[in-house]
Amino acid sequence: MDNGNETQKTTSGGSRKIIVLAALAGIVAGAVGVYVMERPSGNIVAGTNTSDQCTAKTDTARKIDAAATGAVAAMRGAEKPQSMSALSFTGPDGKPMRLADFKGKTVLVNLWATWCAPCREEMPALDALQTKKGGDNFQVVAINIDTGDDQKPKGFLADIGVKSLALYRDPTMGVFNDLKRKNLAFGLPVTMIVDKEGCQIAAMNGPAPWESDDAARLIDAAIAAQ
Repeated sequence: MDNGNETQKTTSGGSRKIIVLAALAGIVAGAVGVYVMERPSGNIVAGTNTSDQCTAKTDTARKIDAAATGAVAAMRGAEKPQSMSALSFTGPDGKPMRLADFKGKTVLVNLWATWCAPCREEMPALDALQTKKGGDNFQVVAINIDTGDDQKPKGFLADIGVKSLALYRDPTMGVFNDLKRKNLAFGLPVTMIVDKEGCQIAAMNGPAPWESDDAARLIDAAIAAQ
């Protein structure tokens, strides 16, 4: 079952705040809301315009949309697939990297933060998905957007028992802001399926039980559709 998100915007002074109520019934017990504050960023990612290569992926996106059922029914195929190859963040070693570095793999990109309650519920499920499906053809790339250094997100992952997920980070929130400008991100968590050529072919806002059989079938369909 796929319920929509209710979004309320309030403006005060020179800052902009976005309050998002993510309500996805039947997805994660007790995880019904998340508040996200947009912070201005001097490191907004550029160069992720739709390419001819990605606009040809509409049939693939439709297949993903049809495969998103049951527990992952909130995932929606992209009406206009876009290139995400230029999205930049830091790798587990702290060095800069881009999503293009995963070319050749289907990637489940997830944005999360330590202060996001649904993220705490969802991260172990993403960890289980990486354990089950991760390999030469597929990888979960969970990007933390906490500001500051990496000590808090490292402690967070250790505290909830995450073993298989690597720590990717963007403390500038540039990735989130870029996806927001593209009408893909409205709150946290936000998740995209990106194909082996770096094209975003599906996206969803809100948490999901990624350890489920429905999720495994969705990932299998995404790999096979390319």
